[in-house]
Amino acid sequence: MNSYTRFTSILTASILLLLTTGCWSSKEIEDVSVYVGLGLDTAKESQFERDINKQGAAYPKKKVLTATVQIVPPITGKTEKQGGGGSSSPSKAYLNEQLTGDSILQIFRQFALRRDRPLIGHHLKVIVISSELARRYSLEQVFDFILRDNDIRPSCLVVVSHRSALEALSSTEPGEIPAFYLTGLVDNRYRSNKIIPPVTLVKLDSAMQSGESFLLQNVVTAQSEHKFSGAAIFKGKTKKWIGELSQYDIEGLSWITADVKGGALKTYAAKTGHTITYEPKNSHSTIIPKVQGDEISFHIKIHSEGRLIEDWSFPEIPSSGQYIKEIEKQFEEEARKQIEQVLDKMQHVYHVDVGGFGDELRIKHPRLWKKFKSDWDETFSHVPITYEVNMNITDFGSSTD
Repeated sequence: MNSYTRFTSILTASILLLLTTGCWSSKEIEDVSVYVGLGLDTAKESQFERDINKQGAAYPKKKVLTATVQIVPPITGKTEKQGGGGSSSPSKAYLNEQLTGDSILQIFRQFALRRDRPLIGHHLKVIVISSELARRYSLEQVFDFILRDNDIRPSCLVVVSHRSALEALSSTEPGEIPAFYLTGLVDNRYRSNKIIPPVTLVKLDSAMQSGESFLLQNVVTAQSEHKFSGAAIFKGKTKKWIGELSQYDIEGLSWITADVKGGALKTYAAKTGHTITYEPKNSHSTIIPKVQGDEISFHIKIHSEGRLIEDWSFPEIPSSGQYIKEIEKQFEEEARKQIEQVLDKMQHVYHVDVGGFGDELRIKHPRLWKKFKSDWDETFSHVPITYEVNMNITDFGSSTD
């Protein structure tokens, strides 16, 4: 090896060593408080806050909201005693800490006065906002700092708690971290069409900027257990919570938006009243805007293929071709009921378009869309909508009968 080659090799190795070294300004994970969940509720000071305020620890603020940060403590190997029996168990998998104020940034800075490790939001997984807070304040107000903060990733999930956000971020299950649990539920969309597409911070920002009404996944809580149930509706003009769609409504909406990833469609046999269940495997829909002058209407074409996965009528009624045609009609009628109910809520109860009808009009008739864009929700409330549903049973599971 000549001197030039040796010099080049040494220089290259030195540069690579420099490039692969860690950040000199980094902090060890044990020296920071990593919070993975953020809950936002209407103001309700904790007992800790009330006690320290009596000791003169208060600062100028209005009682607008209470922020809960869910912190994952570093693993230290320490155990904590359980009861008086002397047995020990691992430390709790998470910590929930709360502070109240009128500025989320200021609240975060106040945590520096009570925690020896600073908060970092690089690993924030989920933000839960209570329906009560979302009813009082626009999401543009509440999320203003969050959307500006470079520490928080735009891929963070946003959901709404039917009750308090603190409840949605609490659990009695050993070892469970509620923030991870909530984000994990989203992965079950392929199993159920009652889960809406996940709304991340970047999608939320886009939805608010568009001025259109939108949905956020709703979380209900009972006995420290959590469940996705329906969706919260946000009005495009105000960005405030105005109501909810039920699980049944979300099923109907999924047929309209061609977002059926899985799930089950249940009805009852006409002759026996026994349960029969359809599992959709391949579904799609088309929303067709029809325009005559300034008159607008929509027609929805829905087609689904799937399997007859459960039939309590068997073996009383054989799975003949005629029988299959009959229950296909029953499944179609059940889907129409779901669609009819969600359309009624969208048009006549909440007066919002959260089904993508405006997007179809904007794409296919952009000039007309500009005319109705500013007051589309109200216009949509009076637009005639028709629909047709076609379902085909293509197999019967693994049954050999």
